[in-house]
Amino acid sequence: MFISVFDIFKPGIGPSSSHTMGPMVAAERFLEALRTEDRIPGAGDLAALTVTLHGSLAWTGKGHQTDRAVMLGLLGESPATMDPDAADGLIAKLDKTKRIEAPGLNPMHFDPQTDLSFDFGKPLPLHANALTFNARDTAGNPYMTETYYSVGGGFVQTEQELTHKPASIAAEKRGLGYPYPFGTAEEMLAMGRKSGLTIAQMKRVNEEAHGIEDLDARLDALITRMMEVIDRGFSQDGILPGGLNVKRRAKRLHDDLTASRYSNRNAPHVANDWLSAYAMAVNEENAAGGRVVTAPTNGAAGTVPAVLRYYTDHFPEATPESRRDFVLTAAVIGGLIKENASISGAEVGCQGEVGSAAAMAAAGLCAALGGTNAQIENAAEIALEHHLGMTCDPAKGLVQVPCIERNAMGAIKAVSAASLALRSDGEHILPLDNCIQAMLETGQHMDDRYKETSQGGIAVNLPEC
Repeated sequence: MFISVFDIFKPGIGPSSSHTMGPMVAAERFLEALRTEDRIPGAGDLAALTVTLHGSLAWTGKGHQTDRAVMLGLLGESPATMDPDAADGLIAKLDKTKRIEAPGLNPMHFDPQTDLSFDFGKPLPLHANALTFNARDTAGNPYMTETYYSVGGGFVQTEQELTHKPASIAAEKRGLGYPYPFGTAEEMLAMGRKSGLTIAQMKRVNEEAHGIEDLDARLDALITRMMEVIDRGFSQDGILPGGLNVKRRAKRLHDDLTASRYSNRNAPHVANDWLSAYAMAVNEENAAGGRVVTAPTNGAAGTVPAVLRYYTDHFPEATPESRRDFVLTAAVIGGLIKENASISGAEVGCQGEVGSAAAMAAAGLCAALGGTNAQIENAAEIALEHHLGMTCDPAKGLVQVPCIERNAMGAIKAVSAASLALRSDGEHILPLDNCIQAMLETGQHMDDRYKETSQGGIAVNLPEC
């Protein structure tokens, strides 16, 4: 499976790529299946629809607005294009009409109060994030059914897609004709040594071979979008929605840092404050249901843009070319982690979200600062290694506590990892591939209470208010 830089980094809305964007995409896909695929033999005319949320989508669905995302997807909305300000009006209309009218299909009865249910039983075996769509005919007989799995980062797969695993990711890519079809970090480093190319250069060739045109323009537009999210976060204040009464802090932090930027009294660690401000600005926007860029997920959307903004604003040598190398390199690391482990907090905990984002940011910064391929791989490994075991335990199922601050800490760790790697020769004990495997195994053995169900950890240890 080819994972483009524009798959790893894609526009969407908050608060969650797996619990908001993914279910919305699944709803879109089911409508398309109704249009193009055969109904169950013997079924009459399409007339009604029900949806069931399973596993983590049920446990934290309300806090992550999963139910609303499904409804919006059935109403024809897409994460990349929908207007967040229009969502309330669309949901209110559906509550009143109890009717889905999709182009090319018969009108379908759908009552959000009774036809969208939460299954709090055992998660489905293939993934913790699952939702099942059932369409029925006028007599109530099954018309079509499909279960989708939201596997993190806004990626959605059916059971057939999820269970189709090639014997070798690299072999599959070679069959598709990609010039540098590495499926592991070891293969990536070997291809880099043989070709004499950097990781970013190999990724660029693969993207262009995949048919991506105007790559630089698209990368620049992506970077601009990331920076716009930070800037919007700096312009907003007040209380985040959801009931935790979490105050936005990025604006005040940014204002304070700007006012004292050229003061002689700044502490030596002020760079950490800038990184925190950048990351928190993004994740406050995400928590408010605003528009962000998955990096590689919404819950971890602040770490990579924060380090990229830090590089852009605080390093005079930053150029458009080096920023593109940053993003291309970060995408490579994100793709390796996604293919060989997981970027889903519901599957492996927050180590798969903020941990992956920190590894991506560390690799990107190391590349932008001229690191060798070996140093870049080392930077990614250091950042990921020191997130191993991190749980996903959002209070009230909201992507706020501890998620917002975790992105800030991830950005700080990423810069430290890149710096350590740049001051070494790239040789180290634990290869990135082994660290990715360790992350996967840690997630597989992690108690489900700590994997985006809000049943353990911080989620159940807040003071009673």
